[in-house]
Amino acid sequence: MKEFSLTLGTNNAKKRKELERLLAPYPITLRSLADIPNSIEVEETGTTFEENAILKAREQALHLNCWVLGEDSGISVEALDGAPGVYSARFSGPGATDASNNALLLEKLKDVPAGKRTAWYTCHMALSDPEGNIHINCQDRCYGQILKKEIGSGGFGYDPMFLLPEYNMTFGELGDTVKSVLSHRARANRKFVPRLLSLIGKLE
Repeated sequence: MKEFSLTLGTNNAKKRKELERLLAPYPITLRSLADIPNSIEVEETGTTFEENAILKAREQALHLNCWVLGEDSGISVEALDGAPGVYSARFSGPGATDASNNALLLEKLKDVPAGKRTAWYTCHMALSDPEGNIHINCQDRCYGQILKKEIGSGGFGYDPMFLLPEYNMTFGELGDTVKSVLSHRARANRKFVPRLLSLIGKLE
């Protein structure tokens, strides 16, 4: 199988590293928007993870004339009716950081008891060809609970307060190796890769 050139439609260094780890075993040459001076900033106007992933894949692919993987992900909390959802990265407003987003989430959940703090991470992946056609569209989730404080320094985003009940540890504690098997991004990637390899085979 020949090498396939794929652009990761993200400027997020931590997300890039996670995607690179997941795709490393396959015959894929990866680059991210950080490697491309003329990439554009795609406005995430979608109301779902799917809509935003497709926007990021299609608009960047048309602009750069290459295959682009658009990915959108975030956390949803049952007690907050699914918020922050697609607004996870900008939950605490303009200039939001992981720390400010985490602090706001803890504040909003301060009176919610442990048994009512169910949450899930969602990851949606969409692959666009250089003409803007979407060839792969897949999504998966990882379920857990939001703790009342942060534990662990690994991962990023809401990871230090996202508890996996079956391990009784947060993503912040479990580290990259375990997260690369259990996370929402890993689960979506397991759906994405077979379809990508099949597509690469057809393009040869």
